[in-house]
Amino acid sequence: MTERSPRTLVKNLAALEDGPVTVSGWVDTVRDQKKVQFVVLRDESGAVQLVNPRTEETEAVAETISGLAQGSFITVTGELKHDERVKLGGIEVKLATLEVVAAAIPETPIAGDTGIDKRMDWRFLDLRRPEQNLVFRVQTTLEHAWRTYWVEHDFIEIHTPKLMASASESRAELFEVDYFEGKAYLAQSPQFFKQMAQPAGFGKVFEVGPAFRADPSFTSRHATEFTSVDAEISWIDSHEDVMQLHEELMVAGLRAVKEKHGEEIKALFDVDIEVPTQPFPRIPLAEAKEIVASRGYVVPRDDADMDPEGERQIAAYVKETYGHDFVFLTDYHASIRPFYHMRHADDVTLTNSYDLVYNGVEISTGAQREHRVEVLIEQAREKGLDPEELEFYLDFFRYGVPPHGGFGMGLSRVLMLMLHQTNLREVVYLFRGPTRLTP
Repeated sequence: MTERSPRTLVKNLAALEDGPVTVSGWVDTVRDQKKVQFVVLRDESGAVQLVNPRTEETEAVAETISGLAQGSFITVTGELKHDERVKLGGIEVKLATLEVVAAAIPETPIAGDTGIDKRMDWRFLDLRRPEQNLVFRVQTTLEHAWRTYWVEHDFIEIHTPKLMASASESRAELFEVDYFEGKAYLAQSPQFFKQMAQPAGFGKVFEVGPAFRADPSFTSRHATEFTSVDAEISWIDSHEDVMQLHEELMVAGLRAVKEKHGEEIKALFDVDIEVPTQPFPRIPLAEAKEIVASRGYVVPRDDADMDPEGERQIAAYVKETYGHDFVFLTDYHASIRPFYHMRHADDVTLTNSYDLVYNGVEISTGAQREHRVEVLIEQAREKGLDPEELEFYLDFFRYGVPPHGGFGMGLSRVLMLMLHQTNLREVVYLFRGPTRLTP
């Protein structure tokens, strides 16, 4: 095989002078005309137009182009030419050679109007869309910005086990797996283990990792496996300290996304990324329910919680009143919070906790944790839990643990709401739900 110049990414072509180049990518479209052929080639960085004037000298290349199926992977050499008349980036490559590295089957299983379930069956093809490519570059930037914030603020990264001997949240949403002679459970969250880091003296910790919920929900915002973004900090006075950390993290992430991808997000999703101002609005849950009721919607729940429509209504109120995409709903009733949430000093029916709502959907729960072992035991009993089954957890609090708190947040929900997508599946690399275990 003859040597050719190193491959150039499409996004780097515009900065080059006219001259010989080599590019590789997938065939997006072919316009096969009598006198000239056009191929749009797309790689992981963008798309470029290839042109082949049909002459006796180029007939071999022309025959290859005529037989190209969409999605075939090709490598071409040719002359780069800047031409402002070319709609696609103002550049094109006049072909010299074309090699079909991997041919695609002519019949493509999905198209632009294919439904989401069929697209998930062929996710590797669906991911070739520029919008999907951008989603995961945005995700990379977002996580990097969060990690940068954590590292610069002296947090320690931990990786907690995903196999557990008992439930970390609700037994109703546990995946049980065979474990040698016994049973184990897939972790619903790193809650117990990130709290363990507080008596260990770590002070401030974070983790980005998988979590599992055996929740048979088929909504657009639920998954059975998801990426959980968690943080836990010592030496707090209340959940207000956790909320301040949380909003600083969100500002850092959105600022980084806007700076790096703002124009492309606007072009592909027609979304303007807004960096929120601080502090975020804070509304006690009882007050939020009154506001929602005044807007004509009464939350139809038997418990004290908010429902999805209530979240949308309070978010609309906050947007109208404060011009803000975020709102902390605070002071949740103890009956709908875990036993380890600290209660108000002057009202034991309320907890030092919050939910963070972004563009109308809850993305996170945070709280100050109860660090007094005798109170933890009593609150566990109130919830119908047997303290003996929680001994390994309760031991954390018998050897000196500072006041602490933290949050858990769904990465995919943040991406979905940031990019104004209507379904979580659009922003998850490979989705897992009650009826999907492949690909």
